[in-house]
This record gives sequence, structure tokens and C-alpha cells, in this order.
Amino acid sequence: MKFSFSLFPIIKNQDTPLIKELKSVTPSPPPDLTAEEVRVTDRIRERTERANQNNVTRTRAYLDFYLRHREIHWAFLAHLVSRNAGWTMTDLKGEYLLRFLSQDDQESFFSFLERGNWLIFQDAYPQLLIYEESLKRKKPLFHLLPFFHVSSFMEVVWRRFWFDKNSPTLSVALIINEQYYIDSRVMSKEHFKQTVFATFPFKLQDAFNMNVLLFPMVRNNAIQLIGEPAHHFLYVKERIELGKRLYQLVFSNQHVLNEIIQWAISSSHTGSRKDFWPELFHPIKEGSLDEKRVLKKCKLEKGPRIYSPTLSVWKDVHHEPPDRRDWFINTPALSLFSLPEPDFSGNAQKIYCHSLHLLESLI
Repeated sequence: MKFSFSLFPIIKNQDTPLIKELKSVTPSPPPDLTAEEVRVTDRIRERTERANQNNVTRTRAYLDFYLRHREIHWAFLAHLVSRNAGWTMTDLKGEYLLRFLSQDDQESFFSFLERGNWLIFQDAYPQLLIYEESLKRKKPLFHLLPFFHVSSFMEVVWRRFWFDKNSPTLSVALIINEQYYIDSRVMSKEHFKQTVFATFPFKLQDAFNMNVLLFPMVRNNAIQLIGEPAHHFLYVKERIELGKRLYQLVFSNQHVLNEIIQWAISSSHTGSRKDFWPELFHPIKEGSLDEKRVLKKCKLEKGPRIYSPTLSVWKDVHHEPPDRRDWFINTPALSLFSLPEPDFSGNAQKIYCHSLHLLESLI
């Protein structure tokens, strides 16, 4: 599948004014706030905490924000990726993984996914709300970002976006920020290295191509899937490159973007894969225990639908506050601003279906 229409030109790696400004960033104490600014920060804090209750509330908040501010592309990309995080969370108690994972494995995997999902939201959502407040007041309020412990990297980027409205550059910056932000707070934690990354189930998921990010879209009155497998998940630069490729999948073609938005608006996020494939998945277990299921080219020819529960199988989590250090202490991230050419040659739906067939044959 190839497309020729592009919403924005590809960003090139060069010594742009933004890069020059980022190279000269020096820490400075946050300014004193007026009484009104204190009220604004308190309100943003309250809204963020309320929306950060669980994966379903986060995912909805991202979409609602994007529909109010279409220029903030990252919010919609975050919505789609957060949907995938929710599906992976419920997979842990679904048809297949439940058979391979112990209770401890399930808890560890969920804790890893939930912590990352929560951390990114509590860092990114205040940024989005500060931008929204700036629009209401018709003046930039990005000096409030340090009060939410947002990286100095993003403060520079938001100030420039206020004037140039370069949505791709802002999106790439937010992709870079989120991945560096969780790198030391989740990915490098010894606890998760031992209880998740070093385990057989995690390696099994990678070997079976089960970590496929899927973006459903409505085309010709039917649901189709695009996306990409997530390999080399432990490396920050690989995650950033994946994020940029996913951004291009969604935003490099207006027709594709419209088709994905159409699906997202019409399908509420529950955490169950039934949200995008009701013919194949169901949130309630169907059939008898020994009833045989026959899949052919990802179509159910016989037997019950695949069990895919909603997020209610997991309780809401109380999170400890994160490390407040600024990740932007050196400049390797500045070489990562270029966007790749859009590539629609992959077939995420076929890869995902192959994984389902492998798991079904194992069982």
C-alpha cells in the first residue's frame, strides 16, 4: 500500500534554531507565581490526577484533548498507543497468556505496563493542559511547566511551537521526551529487569511477534488494521524510532488519519480486543472448556470466540511519586529529530493473525 499525499514535509536533521536553543539550555529556578497561576496549576494537577486513574481514563483523556486541539498530533498517537497498552494488560488474563503465566508473572507484567502508562500520562497531560490554558488566555504559560517537573527540553520545544505551530516537530519531541522519561524510571529498574524482561514469557511474546501495535481504521465499511511489531523494546533509541514510524503511519496521509479517527470516535476503549474485532474476540468466556476452536486466516470457522476481558479484570493502582530529576542532562537526543519516510509496506494484521494461529496450535 503506497500513498503520495503527505500532511507535512519530512523533518531533516540540521542545526535548526530549535536545536541551537536546546544545546544552550541551562537550569534556572522556577519563577514566582501569581495567585491566578497558582489556581491554574492546582486545577491542572487535579484534572491530571482524575484522568490518570487507569488505562481507560487516560486513553479517553488523550482522545478528548486531540479532538479539541487537532494540531497536537501526539495526543492522538498517545491515544492509540495507550489503547494497545490496555489490550496488552487484559491479554495477561485472556485466552492464551493466562495459560503460560503464573499469578506472579501476571502481576509483574501488569505492574510494568501500568507504571509506564501512568508515568507518561502524569508527565505529558499537564503539558497539554498548559497549552490549552495558554490558548484560552492568548499568551504562553509554559513557565508553569517546571512546577510539574517537566523536562527543560520540553519547555524549549513548547515555546517554539507557540510561534511556529510545527506539529511534526512537537510530536517527535514528545516521543523523545516520553521514552527518555520512562527509561530510567521503568526500563532500567532492576525490579522490572528481573521480573519482566529476563523471564521466559517476555521472550516468548517477542519470539511469537505478540507485541504488535495495532491501529484499527474504518475502510469500505469494514475494520482494517495497520501498525508495527515492537522489537528491541529495551533500547530507548529503538523505541523512539518505532514511535516516529508509527507517527508517520497515522499522520503522513490524510485519508488514513481520517479512517483511524472515524474508528476511534465510534469505538469506546474498554481494554478488550473486542473493541476492534468483535467477530473474533469476546469479553465473556464462551463455550465449554474442551470445545475446539478452528481459526483459518484469522476467521473463526468453528468454536467460541477468543476470550479478551475488559480492563475491569485489574484493580486501579495507587502509584508512588516518580523520580523528579530532569532526564535532559546531555544532548544525544538532539540527533533523533528526523522523521523517516512513511512506510506502509508492512502487514501488521497478517503478523498478528500468525501469532494467534501459533498460540492456538500450542494450546
